[in-house]
Amino acid sequence: ELFSMKKIIYFAVAAMMFSSCNDFLDSESYTQKNTGNYPLTAEDAEQVITGIYNNLNIVNANPQYSFFYYSELASDDRLGGGGFNDQLMQAEDLMLNTGSTMYTQFYQDRYKGVFRANMAIETLGNCKGVTEEALNQYKGEAYFLRAYYYYELASMFGNIPCPVSSVADPTLPQISGEPLWGQILQDLMAAIKLMPAKAQMGTGHVDKYCAQALLGRAYLFYSGFYNDETVTCPDGTEITKQNVIDEINDCVANSGYSLVPNYYNLWAYTNRCTVNDELSAYKGKGLVWVENDYGTNPEAMFMVKYNTQPSWSTTIGYVNGYALHFGVRGGQDYAKTFPFGQGWGAGPVAPNLYSDWNAAEPNDPRRDASIQKVNDLPGYSYGAGGWNDFAQETDYLQKKIMPVVARKDDGTSFWASFSNAMDPNLTWSSGNEDNFQLNSINDMVLIRFAEVLLMQSELTGDATGMNKVRARAGLPAVAYSVEALRNERRWELAFEGVRWNDLRRYGDDYAKTALDKQNNVNIYLSGTPGKNNVSSINGGYGSRYTQTKGFAPLPTDQISLSAQAGEQYKFKQNEGWGTTDSEYGGWPR
Repeated sequence: ELFSMKKIIYFAVAAMMFSSCNDFLDSESYTQKNTGNYPLTAEDAEQVITGIYNNLNIVNANPQYSFFYYSELASDDRLGGGGFNDQLMQAEDLMLNTGSTMYTQFYQDRYKGVFRANMAIETLGNCKGVTEEALNQYKGEAYFLRAYYYYELASMFGNIPCPVSSVADPTLPQISGEPLWGQILQDLMAAIKLMPAKAQMGTGHVDKYCAQALLGRAYLFYSGFYNDETVTCPDGTEITKQNVIDEINDCVANSGYSLVPNYYNLWAYTNRCTVNDELSAYKGKGLVWVENDYGTNPEAMFMVKYNTQPSWSTTIGYVNGYALHFGVRGGQDYAKTFPFGQGWGAGPVAPNLYSDWNAAEPNDPRRDASIQKVNDLPGYSYGAGGWNDFAQETDYLQKKIMPVVARKDDGTSFWASFSNAMDPNLTWSSGNEDNFQLNSINDMVLIRFAEVLLMQSELTGDATGMNKVRARAGLPAVAYSVEALRNERRWELAFEGVRWNDLRRYGDDYAKTALDKQNNVNIYLSGTPGKNNVSSINGGYGSRYTQTKGFAPLPTDQISLSAQAGEQYKFKQNEGWGTTDSEYGGWPR
């Protein structure tokens, strides 16, 4: 009876919320969608797929709990930052805990996305009047998104249940390693085979080539972290290194994605309404943001899309919450922090990144395109301006995911977001026309083509792809070496959510050495110079990595829920968590 039950599909704004109900067993509902009457049409199929993508925005509503946020702050390139009361930011940097349910929201939200993908994979075949090519594209997108959501869950928690059916089964065990990552890679291979060889550039939809890119990223993490180059998938097929090389080579040769000629033009601070302002350091330098006036970025393969209709209660995820969190702390005058706008001050750049970069590649223009020296801003105030509560402040900000402001027509005041200046016809939800918390709406790119070129070099041991990336930055070609490749990934992809898993897959010694470079770097506490003396708080970054291997704690409420199916099904907590020395009590002042 459980397996014949029809699932009722409820709709929210632009997204579907799925649930099951015995009351509708084998019955037709004329007021609600269920798997007996939905999805049946091309419009239905589009709505189902939109519902899976919507999970990207659901998580964006609470970015501080997400894998992207955690991986940025926990890496060696950024500290925690924020105010002294923003303990979650600092805890993520220190690999400590602020409570037993710290990551419950993210855990639950991503599994909602998995459920939606499972439902789509099971039901899209019911659609009529949809071409085979279109139906395969939809199915491939569902497989890709399930793989991406599991990629984040597996990276963050390591040992998790992996449902691939929409029928709830509370007895599913935790799995890790090859069984878990084999499912991720199997899904990506399915997506690659299903989706036609047509790029979806600029549409917000993924395509075959995005799946190839994520296959490379997932394979490199699994093979490095688990020291296993041949992956046996749940269906018994094997994925080898050569299989992955073949897919990456196809992506490079045939996808149509390409590098934007000028690295600076990838980032929103070069938009036409901001870049030539008298306060801009780039005035008159000919920089042109690739996405000016809704232009298409040929390098952006997978992204989170936003819009101008956010609501605090239902659709807050449709603005870029990451930009808000990473924005300049303190409510400082925009004229003093131009071109960057206000936020919570999370993730100040670790000084060791700047010094490492300067030592290894002093002439690399990507360093100054990616990192802002706060002393070069027009009038930045340490200590978060009048707030006077900034912990772990440094001399550096990242520039890639930030609120970007623009001058209003009066010539003196500023819009909270350049989008208002670029498109004066934008229609915002009521009262949000100039709101620094709600106006950052430019796309957040999760996978760029540059990473594909770097993966091609790493997988083949050939420097060709890597040197294409270097040539775009105006740097000379180099011979392939592991060190050169690792540095290139760190510089090119800084602040894009990949460094953390790179550290982990390079091996424990590499990770510990890199992370410990953050110990005792120069910081400011409420504007007063100090040191990032973390050994007295968490024993040191390397020590915490040794204890945890970089995995976050499973939410204890989920462990308790698993035991309801029987003590034998109770989940185990990850190593390094659940003891008093893993709890964060706040930055000492």
